[in-house]
Amino acid sequence: MNDPSFAADEGFAGLGIASVEPDRGPLVAEPCEVGPDGVEYLVRAARVTDIDRIVALSDASMQMDRAESPLGAADLMRQLVYLPQASIVVAETRRVVVGGAILALRPSVRAGGYVGTIDLLVVDPEHDADRVTEALLEELLRSASNKGCTVVEADRPDEPTVLARWERMGFGESGPRIQRTVAAAGSAARRTI
Repeated sequence: MNDPSFAADEGFAGLGIASVEPDRGPLVAEPCEVGPDGVEYLVRAARVTDIDRIVALSDASMQMDRAESPLGAADLMRQLVYLPQASIVVAETRRVVVGGAILALRPSVRAGGYVGTIDLLVVDPEHDADRVTEALLEELLRSASNKGCTVVEADRPDEPTVLARWERMGFGESGPRIQRTVAAAGSAARRTI
């Protein structure tokens, strides 16, 4: 099953788990063996049915206040599943989603292409966070490259062990960013302005 041509022959390429690298041809996101029990994780494109599990895995920091947005986090993610400007991937084992991540794209003249922002990355605490995070990041980086991104950014983690995990994947500090909050159309904040 490690042969990419086998995956294409079996029709797996259309399931969102294959990608192309210029010098190697089609690659299939293969399960990786993790931990002492030989647990296998498969990273694949998220489906609408995966969204509730991703929301359940996330902590309270992802939950948006209803006044901030007319859409809840789950509703917004369900829309992102279908948009080409976003990639949502999940890691699963034994048909149970144990991690998820979201990559959002924006054009940037300064960056010379698109900038991918890792908006969310969550892992079930009962699973190997290092290996699941690595597998999710690899798939997001592959997706970003395929979609023309020149840079992938993420919020700097505060916890040193989490920061070290991201640094092992090639992420480094890129300096401070500035931002401005804009009220979404239809939100309560916009109606009072």
